[in-house]
Amino acid sequence: MNGPARRPETAMVLAAGLGTRMRPLTEVCPKPLLPLAGRPMIELALDHAAAAGVRRAVVNLHHLGHMIRAHLARWPAPEVAFSEEQPEILDTGGGIARALPLLGDAPFYSVNSDAVWLGPNPLDLLARAWQPGRMDALLLLVARERARAYARRGDFFLEAEGEAPRRRGPRGMAPLIYSGAQIIAPSAFAGVPEGAFSVNLVWDRLLAEGRLAAVTYPGGWVDVGTPAGLVEAEAALRGARA
Repeated sequence: MNGPARRPETAMVLAAGLGTRMRPLTEVCPKPLLPLAGRPMIELALDHAAAAGVRRAVVNLHHLGHMIRAHLARWPAPEVAFSEEQPEILDTGGGIARALPLLGDAPFYSVNSDAVWLGPNPLDLLARAWQPGRMDALLLLVARERARAYARRGDFFLEAEGEAPRRRGPRGMAPLIYSGAQIIAPSAFAGVPEGAFSVNLVWDRLLAEGRLAAVTYPGGWVDVGTPAGLVEAEAALRGARA
């Protein structure tokens, strides 16, 4: 490809999850609004988006979604639109597919509202590595040794930056974790099923077509999936700002 790729100006912020591992905290507060270093978690994702040049963020809603909508009603930048998931929650892939009419025709960022990156803006890293001529999705991975509060088996192997990742497989361990940020093209969702499905369904098809790529994050990362992870993220953010 000649010249730099155009940076995405739209982001999908995934905020519809039930937060089951975070109970009892999420029985009365949606996970994206749980406080982290004095601010609701979702604000960190929106800050990354604004700093990366995003003009419009689409936030999906399900569990206690009215609270998220009220909190972001006057959010200054980026502009926020909402994608409702009712009566059923649609999982990561189904949630993005539902929001496509709001996301437009160009590739966009997809960002988990509960991931904490300790270092450079994750969306800037993705934008610099994005090559639409050879990929339909670009995942941001993080090495297990850079992850905190993470106790699962990892997700991917990666031989070289910007190349296709390889799945862990059903029984093994993998050194790299999906960190919760990607750039993905709307065309990647062509032919997806109605209703709920995981974005893994899209990734597997793109892997088979040679259109999925990945890069690794050079900073730290916290898996904010449980109350213990929330405490870990709080300490990490306060330490980074000290």
